[in-house]
Amino acid sequence: MRRLTELRPRGTMMHCVIQARARCPVNILIADKFETWGIDSLKKAGHEISFEPALEGDGLRDAVVRTGCSVLVVRGTKVPADVIGASPKLSLIVRAGAGYNTIDVAAASQRGVFVSNCPGKNAAAVAELAFGLILAIDRRIVDCAVDLRSGDWNKKIYSEARGLKDRTLGIVGMGQIGRNVALRAKAFEMNVVAWSRSFTQEEADELGIERAESPADVASKCDVLSVHLALAPETKGLINAAVLDRLAPGSYVINTARAEVMDYDALAAAVERKKLRVGLDVFPGEPSGGKDKFEAAICKAGGVIYGTHHIGASTEQAQNAIAAETIRIIQTFAETGQVPNCVNIETRSPAKCQMVVRHHDKVGVLASVLSTLRKANINVQEMSNTVFQQSQACVAAIRLEEIPRPEVVAEIAGMKDLVIHVEVRPIA
Repeated sequence: MRRLTELRPRGTMMHCVIQARARCPVNILIADKFETWGIDSLKKAGHEISFEPALEGDGLRDAVVRTGCSVLVVRGTKVPADVIGASPKLSLIVRAGAGYNTIDVAAASQRGVFVSNCPGKNAAAVAELAFGLILAIDRRIVDCAVDLRSGDWNKKIYSEARGLKDRTLGIVGMGQIGRNVALRAKAFEMNVVAWSRSFTQEEADELGIERAESPADVASKCDVLSVHLALAPETKGLINAAVLDRLAPGSYVINTARAEVMDYDALAAAVERKKLRVGLDVFPGEPSGGKDKFEAAICKAGGVIYGTHHIGASTEQAQNAIAAETIRIIQTFAETGQVPNCVNIETRSPAKCQMVVRHHDKVGVLASVLSTLRKANINVQEMSNTVFQQSQACVAAIRLEEIPRPEVVAEIAGMKDLVIHVEVRPIA
């Protein structure tokens, strides 16, 4: 079988085993860091690989043209409209990570370019960092270590920890990362209260946690607020002053999601007013590169504020899992034309009806049907064609933007040497 057949751990690394070469090799430009074993696996499958991990801006646009790639793989690199429009050969952009806010998805949709990502593959890594930050700010591990290195022994100050057992962890965003955090909280014998738009009472009961009615409701019930929202128009700035004001004095706030989902000015004010302790992995205006000068304004708010360098997904386990998922997406695309995890396919088609055409498996049948629809000025939204055994008959399911007039249906049904039967079914 010509497909990705196995992804398995070998020692501390994960290796991709491909049994045969891809049926339809593709030209791939990898414009960010990527696991060596993953590149080797793609090459063994017959794909043409250009690995240029330092590309950005004009250099990325020029490389898309120069390589003639049909697949572009990125991690943190921004993919604006001019890059997407640089070459008509570009068909798929894979974000080797969970989010895709660095890609101009609207521009990709306008040009019929698929955008895909690897959701959930970094869930364990981000959850681990979130709990690392919770533990660090509870026990003030960073300050303790700094003082010890400086020769200062302050056991009296650093013994004033609350501990996590029997405390309540509030989670806003119950995707795979939020669920991983909830499971780890249970291991620490914490109570958990959570909210997410799609999080149901049944799911809460199954996980043994409390379901809140809103982010503010979570804040009012927790000792530690941990944010795990995906960035979307409806989540931008969702953790605002109204939410933070519901926290009890001395509460902890953790953000390992995206800086844009939280109002950092409101957070700074709440830190000063409520003596909050804060652990952050994401910041407004953080550098796009791997190394740069950066001063996070929130770190000047005073009190116990710890930060990491947007490294939530940066573990070997997570990067291997993301690489494996990226390979699966590319292999599926090469083999079938389908794109797993695609984020820019219209989920609510404007089609008004589906025309089902049973026809003989002959040259020109679909061309004749589509030509008739074109003459009637009827737009096709979606189409599939299923071939039966012995390759003598097929069924075409054609979703149309409007219901065809009876005479159009009759014209198609009248193609007696091509068409067996025609049926039009309205779509509710």
